[in-house]
Formats: sequence, C-alpha cells, structure tokens
Amino acid sequence: MHYTEVGQGIIGAMPELPEVETVKTGLARLIVGNKITATWHDTAKGFPNAPDDVAQFLVGSKVIEIKRRAKVLLIELDSSYSLMIHLKMTGQLVFVAKNLVNGSRYKVNGRAPEDQTTNYHLPNIKDEVRFGAGHPNDSLINDLPDKSTRVIFDFDDGSKLFFNDQRKFGWVKLLPTTEVPNIDFMKRVGPEPLGSDFTSSQFRGRIRRRANTNIKAVLLDQTVIAGVGNIYADESLWGAKIHPTSLVKNIGDAKLNTLFNELRSVLELAIAKGGSSNHTYVNAEGKKGSYMSFARVFRREKLPCPRCGTGIEKSRVAGRGTHTCPKCQKPSAFS
Repeated sequence: MHYTEVGQGIIGAMPELPEVETVKTGLARLIVGNKITATWHDTAKGFPNAPDDVAQFLVGSKVIEIKRRAKVLLIELDSSYSLMIHLKMTGQLVFVAKNLVNGSRYKVNGRAPEDQTTNYHLPNIKDEVRFGAGHPNDSLINDLPDKSTRVIFDFDDGSKLFFNDQRKFGWVKLLPTTEVPNIDFMKRVGPEPLGSDFTSSQFRGRIRRRANTNIKAVLLDQTVIAGVGNIYADESLWGAKIHPTSLVKNIGDAKLNTLFNELRSVLELAIAKGGSSNHTYVNAEGKKGSYMSFARVFRREKLPCPRCGTGIEKSRVAGRGTHTCPKCQKPSAFS
C-alpha cells in the first residue's frame, strides 16, 4: 500500500494506520447507506464465514458506518453484524460505481480525469467515482473482477466493492458487532496513537514496559501502540533524533516526549495527504496520484538528510529495512 518514488523505483509494503484511515474515509463517502444485495467469494480462506450467517446478516443489510481500529477496517451493518477486513500485505479495496462497472470512465465537474490535480478530492456524486486503495498494482485501475479478486459485494445502487489480494493473506470476516471488542486481536492491540485521550505520559509508560528492547521494535509492536509500521517508525525516529537500535532503557523522558509528538505529527500529515500516496485513481490510463512527497528518511538511502545533508543509510533493525541519518541519529549509551 505504501509506495514512494526514488529514482525509478516503486516499493510496496503493508498498509499502516494512515492508509487504512484513507480507505475508511473514502468508503464512508461512498457506501454508507447502501444495501448489500449479493456477495461472491473464491475460497473460504479469505472469506471464512458460514453461508447461513452471510444469508441472514450480510445479504440484505445496509451499511451504517465505517470504522478503523489499528490496521483493521470495520464496516458496520444494520443487522448488528460487522465486516472486519484486514488487507495484510497485498490487499486492496476498490469501489466501482454503476456506470463504471463495465469499464466506462468519467468526468468530474465537467473536466476529463487527466485535467485533475494530484490533490484530487472525491466528488459528492457517488455514481461518478471509482475509488481504489491498497497494494499498488494494476488491479486498482483495471477492469474487475480479475485473477486477484477474492470477494465482491454488490450494492442496491448497482455499484460494487471488490476485495483483491494477490498473495491471499488478507481476509474479510463477518461477526456480531458486539463481539468485535472481544476477539483476541482487539483485546491485544494497543491504544490509538492519535486518540484524543492518549497522552505522552501514557505513551512513555507503554514504551517503558519493553525496557531492554530496541525502540524501533517497540514502535512496531501492535500490542504496545496500534497501527504504526515501518514507514512511520522510521520517520518519527528521525524526527526525534533517536537511533532505531537504541534500547528503551537508554532513552530519556524528554526524548520519548519528542518521539510521541513526532509520531503523532507524521501520522496526521500522512492522513492529510491520503496516506503514503494518493489512492484515488482518476486517469483512464491508470496514472497514479502523487507519491510520498513528505518522506524525510524512508526509502531515501544515499540521498541527503533534509536536516543536515548527510547521506541517509539503510540497515536492518527489528527484521525490517530501516533508514537513518548517521549524523542526526547517533547510537548512544543514554539520550
């Protein structure tokens, strides 16, 4: 879902909090109020739901709200059931309006798609849009279904929602809404980093539970804080001038407070920009929106640090490709 342009390279990765928030916002504009009239799926792996439950609680139900918890999308239905969707590594959600289902294209405000800016916003008229978000491949903009399509939802206005997944790790689960907080995933996942009631003191307290662990591994641990992945861990650590290998016990409170503020700031910026990319595809030829222009360190190896000019280095920390400035983020015994 993430991809940024460095030279000629486009790199994909698992969606993080801002990307799933972008999906939530887009779908909230497009499918809330729609009734699901039919569903299709290829295998039970990606759609592990009892046929009787699908017939009784999904087909014929109306979408009443779209939510996000950590990296999981929740589509709440008026049947008191919810669809819980995890995109994993290569998942996509693509909404296709009725007049686009057969491959037709559209204009917005009287202008052809190629005239739109990279800061394109979804129009208010549902039947004029195709909205795609997820792993960056051609299924986002090509005719659907295709060989990666795992689940299809048909709506009463003639539109469709496609769940595509090349590697088949993602899933769509139907369960009673009241049971959502009680499943193991929801009970284990940490607080939302952008929650209005989540404070720097709470952040420090949760981080310090892992005193002998390097800070990047702690940031990536979904049981500590929800929704943070590789990109935003690197970006926030650079902002706080903390080396990713620094042990938590060697990081002072002042530095952790700075990290808290940097993490929130970069997540808010990413959400404002629609995630690591613009996920609305408006060009008939499939030209994508703007790339992750705000990245200061991620995927910028050998390019100059925007703060000091030193070349960014890439290493491996917590099992992930990691980007640091060797001058701004020096490992230290205590910081």
